[in-house]
Amino acid sequence: MPIYEYECPKCRRKTSILTMRVSERVDPVCGNCGSTEMNRLMSRFAMPRSEEARLNALTDPSKLGDFDENDPKSLARMMRRMGSEMGDEFAGPEFDEAVDELESGGDLGDQDDLGDGVDDDL
Repeated sequence: MPIYEYECPKCRRKTSILTMRVSERVDPVCGNCGSTEMNRLMSRFAMPRSEEARLNALTDPSKLGDFDENDPKSLARMMRRMGSEMGDEFAGPEFDEAVDELESGGDLGDQDDLGDGVDDDL
Protein backbone atom coordinates (compact mmCIF):
# COMPACT_ATOMS: atom_id res chain seq x y z
CA MET A 1 0.00 0.00 0.00
CA PRO A 2 1.79 3.14 -1.16
CA ILE A 3 1.66 6.46 0.63
CA TYR A 4 1.82 9.49 -1.65
CA GLU A 5 2.87 12.90 -0.39
CA TYR A 6 1.62 16.18 -1.79
CA GLU A 7 2.34 19.83 -1.07
CA CYS A 8 -0.25 22.57 -1.31
CA PRO A 9 1.06 25.62 -3.22
CA LYS A 10 -1.37 27.89 -1.34
CA CYS A 11 -0.56 27.08 2.28
CA ARG A 12 2.72 25.13 1.71
CA ARG A 13 1.51 22.27 3.95
CA LYS A 14 2.22 18.62 3.18
CA THR A 15 -0.50 15.99 3.01
CA SER A 16 0.02 12.21 2.90
CA ILE A 17 -2.50 9.98 1.15
CA LEU A 18 -2.60 6.20 1.66
CA THR A 19 -3.87 4.16 -1.29
CA MET A 20 -4.83 0.50 -1.38
CA ARG A 21 -3.23 -0.18 -4.78
CA VAL A 22 -0.52 1.45 -6.88
CA SER A 23 -2.99 1.67 -9.76
CA GLU A 24 -5.59 3.53 -7.67
CA ARG A 25 -6.36 7.05 -8.94
CA VAL A 26 -5.73 9.72 -6.30
CA ASP A 27 -7.47 13.10 -6.18
CA PRO A 28 -5.47 14.86 -3.46
CA VAL A 29 -7.04 17.50 -1.26
CA CYS A 30 -5.05 19.67 1.16
CA GLY A 31 -5.78 18.61 4.72
CA ASN A 32 -5.17 22.18 5.90
CA CYS A 33 -6.95 24.56 3.51
CA GLY A 34 -8.98 22.16 1.34
CA SER A 35 -7.29 23.14 -1.94
CA THR A 36 -7.37 20.57 -4.74
CA GLU A 37 -4.36 22.10 -6.49
CA MET A 38 -1.61 19.87 -5.08
CA ASN A 39 1.94 19.10 -6.18
CA ARG A 40 3.17 15.52 -5.77
CA LEU A 41 6.43 15.21 -3.83
CA MET A 42 9.17 12.65 -4.09
CA SER A 43 8.71 10.40 -1.08
CA ARG A 44 11.56 9.38 1.19
CA PHE A 45 12.25 5.72 1.61
CA ALA A 46 14.13 3.63 4.10
CA MET A 47 17.09 1.51 3.16
CA PRO A 48 18.42 -1.02 5.65
CA ARG A 49 22.07 -0.63 6.63
CA SER A 50 24.44 -3.25 7.91
CA GLU A 51 25.70 -3.16 11.48
CA GLU A 52 29.15 -2.31 10.12
CA ALA A 53 27.77 0.72 8.25
CA ARG A 54 25.97 1.90 11.39
CA LEU A 55 29.13 1.58 13.49
CA ASN A 56 31.16 3.42 10.84
CA ALA A 57 28.64 6.27 10.96
CA LEU A 58 29.11 6.51 14.73
CA THR A 59 32.89 6.77 14.44
CA ASP A 60 32.84 9.39 11.69
CA PRO A 61 35.17 12.14 13.00
CA SER A 62 33.08 14.86 11.37
CA LYS A 63 30.22 13.99 13.74
CA LEU A 64 32.42 14.18 16.84
CA GLY A 65 33.53 17.82 16.43
CA ASP A 66 30.97 19.22 18.90
CA PHE A 67 31.44 16.46 21.49
CA ASP A 68 32.67 17.60 24.91
CA GLU A 69 33.11 14.71 27.34
CA ASN A 70 32.86 17.09 30.31
CA ASP A 71 29.46 18.48 29.26
CA PRO A 72 26.47 16.28 30.22
CA LYS A 73 24.29 17.78 27.47
CA SER A 74 26.96 17.06 24.85
CA LEU A 75 27.19 13.49 26.13
CA ALA A 76 23.40 13.18 25.94
CA ARG A 77 23.42 14.34 22.29
CA MET A 78 26.08 11.74 21.48
CA MET A 79 24.11 9.02 23.28
CA ARG A 80 20.93 9.96 21.35
CA ARG A 81 22.87 9.66 18.09
CA MET A 82 24.15 6.25 19.17
CA GLY A 83 20.66 5.11 20.15
CA SER A 84 19.22 6.33 16.87
CA GLU A 85 21.96 4.66 14.85
CA MET A 86 21.84 1.34 16.70
CA GLY A 87 18.06 1.07 16.84
CA ASP A 88 15.76 -0.84 19.17
CA GLU A 89 18.32 -3.44 20.20
CA PHE A 90 20.43 -0.70 21.82
CA ALA A 91 17.95 1.79 23.22
CA GLY A 92 15.20 1.14 25.72
CA PRO A 93 13.37 2.80 28.61
CA GLU A 94 16.45 2.82 30.89
CA PHE A 95 18.59 4.27 28.12
CA ASP A 96 16.03 7.02 27.41
CA GLU A 97 15.78 7.81 31.12
CA ALA A 98 19.56 8.15 31.46
CA VAL A 99 19.78 10.41 28.41
CA ASP A 100 16.90 12.56 29.68
CA GLU A 101 18.73 12.95 33.00
CA LEU A 102 21.90 14.10 31.23
CA GLU A 103 19.98 16.52 29.00
CA SER A 104 18.41 18.13 32.05
CA GLY A 105 21.92 18.92 33.30
CA GLY A 106 22.14 16.10 35.81
CA ASP A 107 24.61 13.29 35.95
CA LEU A 108 24.28 9.55 36.26
CA GLY A 109 25.55 9.45 39.85
CA ASP A 110 28.73 8.11 41.39
CA GLN A 111 30.73 5.39 39.70
CA ASP A 112 29.82 3.16 42.67
CA ASP A 113 26.19 3.31 41.52
CA LEU A 114 27.02 1.88 38.11
CA GLY A 115 27.45 -1.62 39.46
CA ASP A 116 31.01 -2.23 38.30
CA GLY A 117 31.57 -4.55 41.24
CA VAL A 118 34.69 -2.72 42.42
CA ASP A 119 34.78 -1.29 45.92
CA ASP A 120 36.84 1.91 45.75
CA ASP A 121 37.21 1.99 49.55
CA LEU A 122 39.46 -1.10 49.65
